[in-house]
Amino acid sequence: MATTTTHTAGDIANIELADLGKKRIDWANQSMKVLQIIRKEFIKKQPLKGMRISACLHVTAETANLAITLRDGGADVVLCASNPLSTQDDVAACLVRDYNIPVYAIKGEDNDTYYSHIMSALDHKPHITMDDGAALILTVANYYNPDGKSILEEGVAPTEVVRMAAAAADDADEGEDVASSTASPQKEPPVGPRPLSSDDPVLRRALELLKAPAPAKKAA
Repeated sequence: MATTTTHTAGDIANIELADLGKKRIDWANQSMKVLQIIRKEFIKKQPLKGMRISACLHVTAETANLAITLRDGGADVVLCASNPLSTQDDVAACLVRDYNIPVYAIKGEDNDTYYSHIMSALDHKPHITMDDGAALILTVANYYNPDGKSILEEGVAPTEVVRMAAAAADDADEGEDVASSTASPQKEPPVGPRPLSSDDPVLRRALELLKAPAPAKKAA
C-alpha cells in the first residue's frame, strides 16, 4: 500500500501518481464536449470569481474535469471523496500538483480518515457545497460549529434538503418509539427521497435546521 502524503493542498495517497492522473483526466476530457464549451465561457467570464466551493464527490477523472472547470470559472475549489472505494489516487495527485486544487481523498480510507477529510472540506467555509450523498450538509448539521454559527453562506442543493428532511423524520420516529408505552419493531429507514410538499412539517423542520446555527461539535 502506498504511503499517504499530506500536503498543504490536501491529503492524498501519493503525489508521484500525478503523471498517470494527468493522462486519465485528459482522456476523459475528450468525451466531455459540453463541459469543454462551459470551461471556455468560464475562463472568459469568470462567473464564480470569489466563490468558495467544497465538493464531496467521487474523485474520478470525470469529476476532476468538473472541478477544473469550476476553478477556471474563478472558484476556490476543495474536493473530498464521497465514496473512498471509487477514489482514483492518481487523479487526486494530479489535481493537487497540476491544478492547485486541494483534494482530501485516499482510496480505501478508513472511517476516521473519511470524516476527517469531510471536516477539512468544511474548514474551507464554502459559499456553495456540491454533495453526492449529503455527507457535507449532515456533518454541518450534526457536528460543525465554527465561531458558533453555520458556515453555509449560500443555499444548499434540493437533494440535500430532502436528505435532511429524511433525517428529521427518522429523529421524529425515534422519539415516538421512545415515548410509546407499547413495544413495536423498529422502523426501517426510508428508501429513496421522501415525497414532500411545501407545507410538509418535516420539510419545514429541515429548512429550519439548514438556516439555524450548526450545533456544537459532539464529543468523540
